[in-house]
Amino acid sequence: MKENYTVCFCMKVDYNDIADALEGHTKFEDVLSLFDVVQSVTHCSTGCGSCHDKVLGVISEIMMG
Repeated sequence: MKENYTVCFCMKVDYNDIADALEGHTKFEDVLSLFDVVQSVTHCSTGCGSCHDKVLGVISEIMMG
């Protein structure tokens, strides 16, 4: 497992929170639709929004294995 680190400082969302939100999603079709799933669970990128691209990168990394 990858080392845990904070991705969204406003909402205090870390790498493992995003991984947990993606649990059960085995198909990687569209990173933006998965972003919506992660955002609804974690509320990441709803504060200042500066972590948006970082969250997308983490989702891609997790789903690509």
